[in-house]
Parts: sequence; structure tokens; C-alpha cells
Amino acid sequence: MRTVAAGEFKAKCLKIMDEVAATGEPVVVTKRGKPIVRMTILQETDAGKAEADSIFGCLQHMLRSTDGLDDLVDPIIPAEEWEHLKEDWEPRQRTES
Repeated sequence: MRTVAAGEFKAKCLKIMDEVAATGEPVVVTKRGKPIVRMTILQETDAGKAEADSIFGCLQHMLRSTDGLDDLVDPIIPAEEWEHLKEDWEPRQRTES
């Protein structure tokens, strides 16, 4: 298994990716001599999806929205109520006991 320093990996990332894809040999990237990550080729099944035991894609299709994704970006509080909320949220003077 080949080991590459982080600085070299940064400079040659695309070339190293091509080498891993061509040879299938993993590459370990180190930072200050300590192994940080390992780059390996992604094995795919006949259906073109990542292997089921792989962490990549294992949660794919676990979350489905029946109403679409519009509800994720719509505001929770209508815009008309913002002014009212600002009035209720004004800092209050502390009374010393």
C-alpha cells in the first residue's frame, strides 16, 4: 500500500485518483507522518450502485418526502408575524434586587 504526504496529495490529487482507479491499490494519506485517510477504488455491483456493505450510499432512499421538498425551505412562521415577534422579544431591563 502506497503512502503519500498530505501536501503531495493536495498537489497530485487527480493523478493519484487515476492511479488508484487503474491499479486498484489503495493509497494512505498522512499528515505529519500520521495516517489520516485511505483512498480505495469504489466497487460497484451489476446494478451500478455501491456495495450494500459500503458506508457510501448505504442510507440512500431511506428518506422520502411525499409532499415534495418545498416544505423544507418554506418559513415556519409567516412573514406577517415577524414584526409581532420582534416586539415580544425586545430586551427587558433587569431589576436589581
